[in-house]
Amino acid sequence: MAQVVALRVTRRTVGAIADGAFKVLLAAVYIAGVAPLGRLLGTPAWLMVVSGVALLIGGGIEIGYTRSRSMRTYTQLMVAYDSGWVLAAVVGFLMARQGSSAGGEVWIGYQTAAPVMFAALLVAATPTKTTSDTTEAPAH
Repeated sequence: MAQVVALRVTRRTVGAIADGAFKVLLAAVYIAGVAPLGRLLGTPAWLMVVSGVALLIGGGIEIGYTRSRSMRTYTQLMVAYDSGWVLAAVVGFLMARQGSSAGGEVWIGYQTAAPVMFAALLVAATPTKTTSDTTEAPAH
């Protein structure tokens, strides 16, 4: 007899999937608009491409692990990631405002390193147990 495992989709799960999808979309924008965005932000094209690839990988892993990692872990990682994102944006803005040309590099640099760290921490996190993990196979 086949067992049916119900997948419980919560708002947090939808939020984690949306967060990963946003990273994938942002990656596509960075890669597709490498030249104009690079000029606008004062960053080299290679950094825009590397950042796009990092966001693509990070977002894909984030989406892929939603069923096997706890939403508590996701929430903690998203809060840390977004806090760093805001801090990098503020630092980049302040640098640009003072005439530095490195403000865009700070912001894009963060978006290159942070998704990779997010993904690595998510992969290393303890998997959640599913109903099929805790249920023994029926005796025949």
